[in-house]
Amino acid sequence: MPRVLVVDDERSVQVSLRLLLERECQVDVASNADEAFARVAAAPPDLILLDLVMPGRSGLDVLAELPEPRPPVIVLTATRTVATAVEAMKRGAADYVTKPFEVEALLMKVRQLLEHRRLAEEVARLRARVAAREEYAGMIGRSDAMQAVFRSVERASASEAAVLVRGASGTGKELVAQALHREGPRRNDPFVAVNCAALPEALVESELFGHERGAFTGAYEARAGKFEQAGAGTLFLDEIGELTPHLQAKLLRALEARRIERLGGERSVEFRARLVCATNRDLEAEVAAGRFREDLYYRIHVVPIVLPTLADRRADVRPLAEHFLAGAREASGHGPAAFSAAALATLERYDWPGNVRELRNAVERAVVLGEGERVELDDLPEAIVRGTQIERLRDRVREGRVGLESAVAQFEAELLREALIREAWNQTRAADRLGMTRRSLKLRMDRYGLAAP
Repeated sequence: MPRVLVVDDERSVQVSLRLLLERECQVDVASNADEAFARVAAAPPDLILLDLVMPGRSGLDVLAELPEPRPPVIVLTATRTVATAVEAMKRGAADYVTKPFEVEALLMKVRQLLEHRRLAEEVARLRARVAAREEYAGMIGRSDAMQAVFRSVERASASEAAVLVRGASGTGKELVAQALHREGPRRNDPFVAVNCAALPEALVESELFGHERGAFTGAYEARAGKFEQAGAGTLFLDEIGELTPHLQAKLLRALEARRIERLGGERSVEFRARLVCATNRDLEAEVAAGRFREDLYYRIHVVPIVLPTLADRRADVRPLAEHFLAGAREASGHGPAAFSAAALATLERYDWPGNVRELRNAVERAVVLGEGERVELDDLPEAIVRGTQIERLRDRVREGRVGLESAVAQFEAELLREALIREAWNQTRAADRLGMTRRSLKLRMDRYGLAAP
């Protein structure tokens, strides 16, 4: 609800305006200039109703000293001081009403100014969003790190060069590949994605290059591989670091000759697609260890795009969470429409080891389980809530509000609880997970009062 500040030294006016407005606004009151400035500093209002005649500093003084950005002000004045009200408008007041005021006229002015302010803020927000390109080609991010990714994708999409997308699992590498395809000249041709790590080793070659009838047991008919299916579009090879040396060699030959051969085939087929690859591995280290071909590495590493972890782009947690919430709610037809302040703060503090994928799963879970109008703390996965609790504990130690010994004890208790929950409170398995004996675990459980629910 919008916040309205009533500044008037008459108690009856304060009460009347509070009763009039409280159904539509949060109403705060002040009796003089000093109280008014204190209220504005504590919680900036969306609108001020300001009496011009008060003991001490007048309404004109308050109007002159309000900090910027200044909310709209409606001045309250007696009929005999209308000239002063006109002077107030010259100094920046939005409107005035005379006492005793007409209820409907005052309500109309308040509603109009609040709506005007809301629209102005929305326009400013949208302009800022456009300026920052918070959304680009299906990707969301206002952080500097993601803005840099957007610029890289924009430049690379117009090129025909091979792109290597690098980043931890769950950071959105396929989304970048799709953006490169959608924003480039091949957008009307197929986008074909292959997860090299998800295919059984025996099927990878057939999946990529296709096969002729009879090429192996079970090959009852000829089948085009992903290279052919991509046509003149984009072929996305995810987790390319998982390819065996044999397939690395065959892929290198295909890239150099721009032709491929099906398994069991005798003729070559032209390869026309643009190649985009992705990996969460350190390919330089793989090359140094002899597990990845150096010549293939330089073939696919023409244009690198590095994706940050979600922990390194915390400014994006909120817009991503709100985007996933809207999508999940639309898909299910029900669920919370917003996040509570506590839930949102928890999402923004969590480290997100699973990155954007983990955030999306957490939000979709909250939509399924949530029963209220907002996602509450209890709707979030326990691991996320506990993770932020440990982070807050770390902050309190740094600030000197919690002693080290107490913090260590709380941290140990959280680790024990997490291991026990993961192992369904089986003490033997939890002890193995923690690298301790069952007896030692039981002693610590008794110390911290841990018991199965």
